[in-house]
Amino acid sequence: MLLKTRKPAYVEPMPRSFAALMDVYELNYIRLRQLCPDLGHDLQPRLSRIADGMDLHFQVLERGPYTTTLLLTYEFTAGKRQTQRRSPNLRIRVYHDARQVEVLGKDTGPLRWNADEGSSDLGWQAMQTRWRMNRFLYKWLGFCLRQGHRFA
Repeated sequence: MLLKTRKPAYVEPMPRSFAALMDVYELNYIRLRQLCPDLGHDLQPRLSRIADGMDLHFQVLERGPYTTTLLLTYEFTAGKRQTQRRSPNLRIRVYHDARQVEVLGKDTGPLRWNADEGSSDLGWQAMQTRWRMNRFLYKWLGFCLRQGHRFA
């Protein structure tokens, strides 16, 4: 009997389980530590510049004994007025003791999900939103690392 080969949970586009989401949190922690080894012992904003690439901005918003909340974003200059726009502008919580990283939301507010009409399963929708945002962070951190971004 042949065993079916399974992909790791973190590359699947849809949530499979709470345990798989925790795997993504761990992988995001590993990648974030590669990007920024000291993870904001000071509260000064940091900037990573690479040739032929966007500047990556890193700012510690809050530091506690077991967690750090930070902002990771690109900054775009647009329009005739040269206004600054930040995107994706993610608020991220680092759980140092558990060695996990979770996307809390955009800087403008927490993650949101819209309930479908007639659906009362908000727990499933919340899991799907968390899965999508944290999978995005996993891919984005990998992209930043491949480009050569680092915060010394």
